[in-house]
Amino acid sequence: MRFLPVNLNALLVELADLDQTLALLASLQREPLQGVQELVPAARTLLIRYRPSATSAEALVQGIAGRDLSQRAERGSTLVEIPVHYDGEDLAEVAQILGITPEEVVRRHTGSEYTVAFTGFAPGFAYLSGGHPSLNVPRRSTPRTRIPAGAVGLAGSFSGVYPQASPGGWQIIGVTPLAMWDLDRAQPALLQPGYRVRFVDIATQPIAAGEIKSTATGQKAPKNATYRSAQALAPDQAALRVRATGLLTVFQDLGRQGQAGQGVSESGAMDQAALKAANRLVGNASNAAALETVGGGLQLQSLGEIVVAVTGADAPLGLTTADGRRWSLPRHAPVALAHGDTLAVGQPRAGARCYVAVRGGFDVAAVMGSCATDTLAHVGPAPLSVGDMLGVRPASAGAVVGTADLAADDLPTLEQEVMLDVVMGPRTDWFTAEAIARLSAQRWQVTPQSNRVGLRLAGEVPLDRAISGELPSEGTALGALQVPPSGQPVLFLADHPLTGGYPVIGAVAPHHLDRAGQIPVGAWLRFNPIRPFAELSPSV
Repeated sequence: MRFLPVNLNALLVELADLDQTLALLASLQREPLQGVQELVPAARTLLIRYRPSATSAEALVQGIAGRDLSQRAERGSTLVEIPVHYDGEDLAEVAQILGITPEEVVRRHTGSEYTVAFTGFAPGFAYLSGGHPSLNVPRRSTPRTRIPAGAVGLAGSFSGVYPQASPGGWQIIGVTPLAMWDLDRAQPALLQPGYRVRFVDIATQPIAAGEIKSTATGQKAPKNATYRSAQALAPDQAALRVRATGLLTVFQDLGRQGQAGQGVSESGAMDQAALKAANRLVGNASNAAALETVGGGLQLQSLGEIVVAVTGADAPLGLTTADGRRWSLPRHAPVALAHGDTLAVGQPRAGARCYVAVRGGFDVAAVMGSCATDTLAHVGPAPLSVGDMLGVRPASAGAVVGTADLAADDLPTLEQEVMLDVVMGPRTDWFTAEAIARLSAQRWQVTPQSNRVGLRLAGEVPLDRAISGELPSEGTALGALQVPPSGQPVLFLADHPLTGGYPVIGAVAPHHLDRAGQIPVGAWLRFNPIRPFAELSPSV
């Protein structure tokens, strides 16, 4: 058992194999440790995220080191049968790797029962263990840019089904028509940890479309949240009409916690302090949903009298009245809009994202306990479109509008290098000493391929690895600096995948995550290691 630092609020426990990982997970679920917020199991690791105010890495190490890992996790009683058309692009290549016929690959794949070991990568993506021992093949050397939804694949000793179209490097041997992820279900993810799974060859055991089902049942859950049309607004209900969306405007709150079992990360606002400030200024609870807009261009027209506040990036704010008069508005202050007024958010001078809160809160339904829009998982309200009507709820009794406050004075700009503190680990030892030094010695530019999933960075010299082998998928934390084969890091942000298969050299410290969420495309970064890489020991 090894204990590896991940960040100031997370650590990674590396174990001998999957059985030990699941045994530790079961132990921590039976006898939880104080302060633990989330457990993310993977092939040979368990990512533990905790509250530093309630515990410490050292206390967690002491509480975990003596756990009995001899007891194997029990399989659940739920059995899910997955019908498959075995016509995948890689079926012949897999057969060649294993030295058997494609028909024998199918026979072995359908002849064993699997168990959902853990979830990750994408919502509803389950890592299935326990298949035929010979079905152990490497990932593709070059991942495909698009794999269709329902693709059934092999990677190492695991089987899995892609719940939605996405890039991926697994060996695809077939496709299933069964939906792995469906927000119409009470549990959107069809496969839950501990479930038993059996694959069925549709060619030999025909299954009618109406018979494609599993023993997992439950009540319906709502689809992704939608907004009210003008006809659906309650009488005299105030609303904001979207006149222009800018580059991207989405609803965000503080995120959806506790959904790791379905492969869903928290998401939430990229700059959580700015979101909380906007809500405070209009008298809302700090976790109320607000609009997050990147760049300039958002325009909202008031229908009725509404109080708004805009925080975050240093962007010019303008107001145009119904009769055409115009003037500038203050940032970080509550502003009253009259009927017909149009609020416009300009291009930021510093920072990248603004937050717009309304007194009373937006009338938008939560999805899986949150109104956050996860752009990777496609969970939550859809991005705004021109013409959307955003209903506003009445303010609660006693809600007090806040006084104006000072905006952040250290927002990132294109003119100055942005410094981010970094905690080294958990896979720093996978890189050469030169690469570790280069991470902080060299500056990195944010490329246009960046988004809410992560900032793709480009440096003059890439980071070289000391270990060239394949890393089994493991949990990834917010702020992780994952390094793909190109050697150019990706800084994981709010919508990052729950697990990843590339080594993480370090992670941006929690106190700089809001700053990272405000970095514009084209800016230059430098990393400041604040804690050298060192394994945690039970004797600490």
